Amino acid sequence: MRIGVPREIKIQEHRVGLVPADVRELVAAGHQVMVEAHAGEGVGLLDLQYAAAGARIAHSAEEVFRFANLIVKVKEPQLAECRRLHEGQVLFTFLHLAADPAQARALMESGSTAIAYETVTAPDGSLPLLTPMSEVAGRMSIQVAASCLQKTSGGSGILLGGVSGVAPARVVVLGGGVAGSQAIEMAVGLQADVTVVDRSPKRLRELAAQYGNRLKTMYSTAEAIEQLVAEADVVIGAVLIPGAAAPKLVTRAMVAEMRPLSVIVDIAIDQGGCIETSRPTTHAAPTYIVDGVIHYCVTNMPGAVPRTSTYALTNATLPFVRALADQGWEAALKRDPCLARGLNVHDGEIRHEAVARALEDLPRSAALPPNA
Repeated sequence: MRIGVPREIKIQEHRVGLVPADVRELVAAGHQVMVEAHAGEGVGLLDLQYAAAGARIAHSAEEVFRFANLIVKVKEPQLAECRRLHEGQVLFTFLHLAADPAQARALMESGSTAIAYETVTAPDGSLPLLTPMSEVAGRMSIQVAASCLQKTSGGSGILLGGVSGVAPARVVVLGGGVAGSQAIEMAVGLQADVTVVDRSPKRLRELAAQYGNRLKTMYSTAEAIEQLVAEADVVIGAVLIPGAAAPKLVTRAMVAEMRPLSVIVDIAIDQGGCIETSRPTTHAAPTYIVDGVIHYCVTNMPGAVPRTSTYALTNATLPFVRALADQGWEAALKRDPCLARGLNVHDGEIRHEAVARALEDLPRSAALPPNA
């Protein structure tokens, strides 16, 4: 199998799809690997290290896309990259198509087969390739919120954990899954006043048992969310429905009732966000204000810590890359139903049920504009 690793071109995205140790394993298994020049420099990995591991170094993305049967990336392909894909080629990366109809249309038009990290599902229902990035984003969300609260960052001037005689910040975490649980761990560790909202009584009991009186738990209803958000200094949106658009749990009216210069960090923004006023931002311009509330909605949060994120991600993805390369994508998906759930696009069609529902209004035959 010919495997290609292009350099990521999304704004402020420095992660890379494979590290040299991965290349070494793939080459030892009989595969050819081509890495675009400087693809790993953002995480301190040099072309010389990739070459020493057995990779060929390409001088352009075009060369990588022409060479490879299997493209391994981190973030969703930008439209320029979609135009380089072709029929018979397999793309393995994060896609988040439910919130990105333009990308979905471009992938359909390319004729390629696109397998999404975020919908590969383990037998227990967990998401093994999304989990490491959810862990990073969950932990980062509290760092980001603490920074945004600082007056020097335009915030209200509240210290997340407070001090003796002064109350800590009130943090509301929407969702007790992987990202939410990591946000809770960080916020509790900084001695904030933390409440988690979830619709699973079982999950709420687990978190209550883990943290005791250091964490408040609340069953998810519109009324509960409305009350908690109105009193919060920080709201962390950490809701996920695999493959589907995130539900809008916090309405625009709720945001309007929040404290001035309070902070929203919407980790769910890759799937459209779970706050009605959320819109995608980048690391170059990460925040904006609506109704006096600071919003942080960066779609590639883990990209801010690319070295940690790259190694966490590639530790999880390498076995699946090996399976796709060793067996071919069709045989690999037939053999592994967990990997098969990652199939999002093939033969010009959306092949994942939740993604298809989210994109049901997408014209199936619309051509991508030449300069989109």
